[in-house]
Amino acid sequence: MRSPTTAIGIDIGGTKTAVALVNDAGTVLDRHSFPTEADLGFPRAVERLIGTIHQIRAASLTRGTTIGIGIGCAGPVDPRLGLINNPFTLPGWDRCDIVSPLRNAFGLPVVLENDADAAAMGECWVGAGRGCDPVVMLTFGTGVGGAIIHQGRIQRGVDGEHPELGHLVVRPDGPECYCGTRGCLESIASGTAIALAGAASGFASTRAVFEASTAGDPRASAIVQQAVDAVATAAWTLFHTLLPQRLILGGGIMDTEYPRFAAVARHLDPATQFTRGKVDLARATLGNDAGLLGAARLAWLAATREP
Repeated sequence: MRSPTTAIGIDIGGTKTAVALVNDAGTVLDRHSFPTEADLGFPRAVERLIGTIHQIRAASLTRGTTIGIGIGCAGPVDPRLGLINNPFTLPGWDRCDIVSPLRNAFGLPVVLENDADAAAMGECWVGAGRGCDPVVMLTFGTGVGGAIIHQGRIQRGVDGEHPELGHLVVRPDGPECYCGTRGCLESIASGTAIALAGAASGFASTRAVFEASTAGDPRASAIVQQAVDAVATAAWTLFHTLLPQRLILGGGIMDTEYPRFAAVARHLDPATQFTRGKVDLARATLGNDAGLLGAARLAWLAATREP
């Protein structure tokens, strides 16, 4: 009888870091989280991670052998070198080696990926993308992340770079974005973009914009409609350029607002240049666990070299 195995999944965000012990069926056995507090320094974050992993493993000795550690982190990251290059949402974390200290502390394989890639891997393992191939996922939160999974693997660009699907231009005359263009998906449909547009009309937050829109406020409805139209255009573009079997919409915004976004995206009828019924749109099902589970799955792939 094969002995049970587990992996550690880590999800590092701009505000919160979560660590979980996951079994090979995709079940979270134990979890801990703490504020990331990036501005207090990268070495402190590494110390807290190591301490948390020790704590989880000490409490889980009977649950199987831990075979690896996977990390999903708000990007940009360099998976090949194990570096976090994100001074944007993780202040001071520029070319920070997260892999070596964890590998040295635990003697286990450690893999680092962009958080959007980790979330998509989780959804393809035990969530909305299970049994589908290829899969594209967009995550809507502070920014807009994107990932492509094909044959169980993350699809990359030249030199292993992460494709930035959140910066697809959907309205060329739209707002300026830090990426250097105008009217990209993130500049219109991210939580940050909706909050900024709402602030100009006196709304206190992204949630306040959606609530006011639901109540019939025309200013809020106009902001939400711009975001909905942006997502619909991006969905149409992704269906026609990448032809995924499933496009998954996830992240905090879609947890509550998916129906209104999906209704417009489906109304565009994405199957105009290929056989109907071959592609579909779905809501992510794993919530905040997607990144943790995907990171753990990546640890298994690294440790076992599964094809």
